[in-house]
Amino acid sequence: MQVAGVDIGTTTISAVVLDPEKQTVLDARTIPNGSFLPTDHPWERIQDPAILMDKAKTVLDEFLISYPGISAIGLTGQMHGIVYTDQEGKAVSPLFTWQDQRGNLPDDQGRSLTERILEKTGLHTATGFGLVTHLYQKNAGEVPQQAVCICTIPDYLGMVLTGRKKPLIHISMAASLGFFDGKTRTFLRDALSRMGENGEILPDVTGKFEAIGEYKGLPVTVAVGDNQASFLGAVGFQENTLLLNVGTGGQISVLSSEFFETEGIEARPLTEDTYLLAGSALCGGRAYAILEKFFRRYLEEAGYQADAQFDVLNRLAEKGRVLADKDPLRVDTRFQGTRSMPDLRGSILNISEDNFTPESFSYGVLEGMAQELADLFEKIRKGTGIQAKHLVASGNGVRRNKILQEIFCEKFRAELSLAKYQEEAACGAAISSKM
Repeated sequence: MQVAGVDIGTTTISAVVLDPEKQTVLDARTIPNGSFLPTDHPWERIQDPAILMDKAKTVLDEFLISYPGISAIGLTGQMHGIVYTDQEGKAVSPLFTWQDQRGNLPDDQGRSLTERILEKTGLHTATGFGLVTHLYQKNAGEVPQQAVCICTIPDYLGMVLTGRKKPLIHISMAASLGFFDGKTRTFLRDALSRMGENGEILPDVTGKFEAIGEYKGLPVTVAVGDNQASFLGAVGFQENTLLLNVGTGGQISVLSSEFFETEGIEARPLTEDTYLLAGSALCGGRAYAILEKFFRRYLEEAGYQADAQFDVLNRLAEKGRVLADKDPLRVDTRFQGTRSMPDLRGSILNISEDNFTPESFSYGVLEGMAQELADLFEKIRKGTGIQAKHLVASGNGVRRNKILQEIFCEKFRAELSLAKYQEEAACGAAISSKM
């Protein structure tokens, strides 16, 4: 049996052909997303749906030709963001990505939309959540006239492939839009009404991994959130197993039959009776990239041709690990704040003459990245009793960094293994198509 999975990420598009019975990836391809649109607004992060559809379909079509045994197609991709669709199911707007910052812009009274939502509804939302973006657009009178519905970009791919005119989205995607009750798995229409939205723009929602139609005679399954898909691809349904994902951002996820949320922790629907308890570090692996950029800019200013310096940083971090036992440099890597405190910034503490070195700085950033995720899991452990008996690591930020892997093992006091599939989200999407 062969199944295909497509993952529309923020920076890349990945696709796989998977044999789920043998747990073998038969083929995998990753191509640049390349769809960001130029804008005059530094807070705006939008992408071109047409480019994304063309690239995703091209890769998928090549797989269908090369692997005639494919029996189903699963989809996943970036969560939170939205695209507006018309009555025929066609996109009438760019993709407003999860990185979009319009929800944090101050109004004429100095209050952001996310603050107004909290005041009127009691809901903690974040900029980049699809319905926050929509409310901003509606208040600004900038919702396209032809728009009748919203959906995420992988949901839109499902519509394009199957010809659906109205999106049907999985609870994992619906929850990422905000204004969603994870316990009842329904949109909070009363809260939306208090914000002036009647709910007609909302898509249909399902809790099942069901087919939304066919593409070239093959069933296409409803798109799954990329966090949930990655968990399926890396962990499956193992309990007390923590998924650590470090890429551009950073995230922890663990399976739970209990709905539990607290500051920094979301209960994201996975199935009709399970959740992923997830915590996200906005900076995550980007913190190490920021450090690499710091050193590279110095080299360039000094007149040297500067290639990527990550290998050098790793060697420095290895030396810094020894120094950290005596006089550690403490680096708080929340350089971009948190979802609940976007204005928060990182810091460097315990600086001394002996530890203010490239070695200690390199190790301190890695240690800070791991500590942020460890602090998030501690909230889950205290609130639910769930243990991290085993760690599964995914994302290039940790796959390629042995020192970071070792730091995680020390922080969580657990053994760590790398996820079996490197394209976890695409593999999880493929797996969902046969569930």
